[in-house]
Amino acid sequence: MKRKLTGLLPYIAVLGLDFYLLPLLMRDTGGAMFVMLCLMPLGAFITAVIYGARRGFSLLLPAAALALFVPAVFIYYNSSAWVYALAYAVIVLAGNGLGRVFFGKR
Repeated sequence: MKRKLTGLLPYIAVLGLDFYLLPLLMRDTGGAMFVMLCLMPLGAFITAVIYGARRGFSLLLPAAALALFVPAVFIYYNSSAWVYALAYAVIVLAGNGLGRVFFGKR
């Protein structure tokens, strides 16, 4: 289990950067929508696909994405952003599943 968590740490760090540094680019409503609806999900999806292709499928990554985004709701957004936490977890789950298809085909 410790080995699995250690292998997960770089991907959690990338998700953390995605959820906590990209909101700093938001200047207006249009920019905020672009970041929250395009850039952040794309970054999370790509991270999950890479994780799935390299390490296989794990439910810990979507759980980590959910746990990482919840504090960001309090820091950057208002209570209407709770739905994004679930959406990003589902996006990471889908990316992880897609990456798992390529696991072992390297």
